[in-house]
Amino acid sequence: MVNFSADMDRKLRDFVGAKTAKTFADVLAIETVGDLLRHYPRRYLKKGELTPFDELEVGDQATVNGRVKKVTVRSLDTKAEIPLVEVSKWSRRRTLTKVVVTDGKHDLELAFFNQPWLATKLTPGTAALFWGEVTMFRDIMQLKAPGTEILDDEDLSEAEIERRARPFRPLYPATAKLPTATIERSIKIVLDNLSEDLEDPVPELIRRQEKLVGLVEALRKVHLPETEKDISDAQNRFRFEEALVMQTILAQRRAVTDALKAVPRPRVSGGLLDEFDERLPFSLTAGQAEVGEEIFADLERPHPMHRLLQGEVGSGKTVVALRAMLSVVDNGGQAVLLAPTEVLATQHHKTLTKMLGDLALQGMLGGAEHATKVGLLTGSLNAAARRTAMLDAASGAAGIVVGTHALLEDKVQFADLGLVVVDEQHRFGVEQRAALSAKSGDNTPHVLVMTATPIPRTVAMTVFGDLSVSTLTELPAGRSPIQSSVVPAKQKPDWLERAWTRVREEVGKGHQAYVVCPRIGDDVKNAADEEGELAAGDEEGGDGKKQARPPISVLQMAEALGEILHDLRVEILHGRLPADEKDAVMSRFAAGQVDVLIATTVIEVGVDVPNASTMVIMDADRFGISQLHQLRGRVGRGKVPGLCLLVTDLWDGTKSYGRLAAVASTTDGFELSRIDLETRREGDVLGVAQSGKRTSLKLLSVLRDEEIILTARHVAQSLVSIDPELNDYPALRSFVRSALESESTEYLEKT
Repeated sequence: MVNFSADMDRKLRDFVGAKTAKTFADVLAIETVGDLLRHYPRRYLKKGELTPFDELEVGDQATVNGRVKKVTVRSLDTKAEIPLVEVSKWSRRRTLTKVVVTDGKHDLELAFFNQPWLATKLTPGTAALFWGEVTMFRDIMQLKAPGTEILDDEDLSEAEIERRARPFRPLYPATAKLPTATIERSIKIVLDNLSEDLEDPVPELIRRQEKLVGLVEALRKVHLPETEKDISDAQNRFRFEEALVMQTILAQRRAVTDALKAVPRPRVSGGLLDEFDERLPFSLTAGQAEVGEEIFADLERPHPMHRLLQGEVGSGKTVVALRAMLSVVDNGGQAVLLAPTEVLATQHHKTLTKMLGDLALQGMLGGAEHATKVGLLTGSLNAAARRTAMLDAASGAAGIVVGTHALLEDKVQFADLGLVVVDEQHRFGVEQRAALSAKSGDNTPHVLVMTATPIPRTVAMTVFGDLSVSTLTELPAGRSPIQSSVVPAKQKPDWLERAWTRVREEVGKGHQAYVVCPRIGDDVKNAADEEGELAAGDEEGGDGKKQARPPISVLQMAEALGEILHDLRVEILHGRLPADEKDAVMSRFAAGQVDVLIATTVIEVGVDVPNASTMVIMDADRFGISQLHQLRGRVGRGKVPGLCLLVTDLWDGTKSYGRLAAVASTTDGFELSRIDLETRREGDVLGVAQSGKRTSLKLLSVLRDEEIILTARHVAQSLVSIDPELNDYPALRSFVRSALESESTEYLEKT
């Protein structure tokens, strides 16, 4: 018998026994009272009040306790009765299972449609709870759409039966080894011994202000609710708690960042930036100009900028980032652009060099008076080129350095690193950002993070809560519209033939096309991740079911198109090609010397070929919504209207086909991002699926609970601004510390 109170840190074995505690630890990683009590119900069964048979009234929502008197199963098609020994053969046919239950004096009839297996569970003599709406059919009292729970222990006490018959029965995330009934019993034991003076991580003042119930009351209401309001009150409290802890962590991190020292880099008149602006062949959009001013204001501060720049595909983020880099160079500093792949780094280097023209030719014939040098440092450079690039960075000769992870090596040094621009932020961890920051000596460089994946506001506040967020929504003038269509190759094979005809027609007009495949070669062992990147569609493809065949590869497609497009200039591009070969292929495609480029997602971001009008994405259901949107953004980048064809073997009506239809229906990246995130687990939203860790968010939804997150953000910022170490809030401080130490919040360290 337990004779001491339960607090959140006490080991679970003290209450449920060593054997059950070991099962909790092995199956659900639950080891303490707090772990168990925060294993919230996933939903609730709504029952009626436990009612004696003779008090049942038509129309009531009731629960009864009885024993099975008789059970029969018959076919709804033949009307014939099915022998009980044969019911297992009827699982996929239309059946009616009738169960007569009794309390010893009165009978009640229940009808279960298409559940013949119940006849093997509800055998005569079985005690069970049944619930549903009381109805009358042919003068026989019944329960409509009944639910049932077998009382497998014949010696259950009246109190246990009453507990199981509560109006709201919690159903928990469970497994075969740890069923919901075991979890429910264990939670009841802990709650019966729960200390009434648990430390509450939500300060009392905040609870009163936000009208939230206390911790102990919330725990009882979430696990043993009497009313729907109990459930609502408890869930709202725990959602706010989760949001408050997360936003406090981010507020503390931001406070630390704001306290660091950085060299102010105010805008300089008559320098590189002014000359670049004068030469721009187009006008900046209103959004580009506004975001630029936000960045310049940040760069003037003696504390490091930490800003997220997000925008639609083709919204002009590169121009904004380049202007920020030029402002730093004007101040005698250096800027680094960190890209996730060599192809993208090389593309960025070419783009920046082209945009700058003679402003990138410092010390060279034809260079402008105010000029700098744009260096490139990747892992595949030959020894001589690598030495030159490292020397230019260390001496300060290169005001701008573009590179991959090679920039992070200890041997790479800078004369005065003032700005770090990180492209595709989600592919770099905090450790890598820190490695670059450490190269700037005592002063921390300013940081500008870019992502081409639109992020809904609440997600940005949650995942990038320690960054200021700037968003570009409008597209520069001159961008052409993109038409998208789903091509169901198996359902309508003639549509696929028409797709290749369209490719021919576009090439015939002097345009070019991409054909994108999910993988490189025939080895399916690493088909999902051949480019070293997470293919977002892996978990989603085929509605979560095992695919009927491996995804098609670049090499297979090249062989197939060798006949279909035999008279066109077709080449391939993927991440395993040597760097110089990749560069050569892209150069030929950009120069119009290649008609059709068959590639992996290596062309997903950064590749800019205005003459490319068409993209055919094979096995499009194997990609995520955001990834498809990024790929589609490679066409329609000039005056030529874009066409994107999403090829799939799926049939209309499946979940994954619906995702493709959503992509085809709109080019609004923010709308697609919301659709994408609504169909994925919360852990995916926060970036923890890639790390194999489970999300710490149990009740809070970053998409649904925007108001809660906003409120928690304001509260957290206020608390941290007054008391950065939370000395006046020890319970919250302890909870934050535990959250930071937990593997489940690893996503916070990935941003």
